[in-house]
Amino acid sequence: MSNHDWRPAVDRALELHRHQPGPLLLVLQAVQEATGFIPPEAVPVIANDLNLSRAEVHGVVSFYHDFRTTPPGRHRVAICRAEACQAVGADRLVGVVKDRLGVESHGTSGDGAVTVDPVYCLGNCALSPAVMIDGHLHGRVSPERFGLMLDAIRGNAP
Repeated sequence: MSNHDWRPAVDRALELHRHQPGPLLLVLQAVQEATGFIPPEAVPVIANDLNLSRAEVHGVVSFYHDFRTTPPGRHRVAICRAEACQAVGADRLVGVVKDRLGVESHGTSGDGAVTVDPVYCLGNCALSPAVMIDGHLHGRVSPERFGLMLDAIRGNAP
C-alpha cells in the first residue's frame, strides 16, 4: 500500500474521533477497518495529530493482537483456541495451517491468500472445534475437512 492509499483513511479516522475522550483506540480501529491494517507510516501522523508520542501509538498497536501492521491475506481464517475447542482438537487444526500454509498463528501465507489468527471463542462451543473463514462460521471441523477448506479458498481444491 503506497503512502497515498492509507492517508485518506487516517485523515477520516482522525476527523471523526480526535475530539472524543481517549480517541487513540477509536482512530486505530477505524484505520484498520478501512485499510485492513495499521500502516507503520501512519503512526507518526496519528501521534502528531493526537499530541502523543510515536512510542505511545506504537505501544498500543503492538499491545493489542487485533491490530496488524502488515496487510492481511485475501481470506481471513480464525481458529477458536478456547477451552471447548482445545478439548476436541483445535491444536490439530493449527497443525493443518502449519502444514498447508507454512505459517503460525497471526501469519499470512507466502502467496498472500490466507491470514490465520487465533480467537478465544467463536460462541460455537457445542460444535467444537470451530473456525471462521471470511466471516462464515464452521463447526465440528476435522483436520481433513479444514485442509480441504484451506485448499478451496486458495484455489487449490481438487
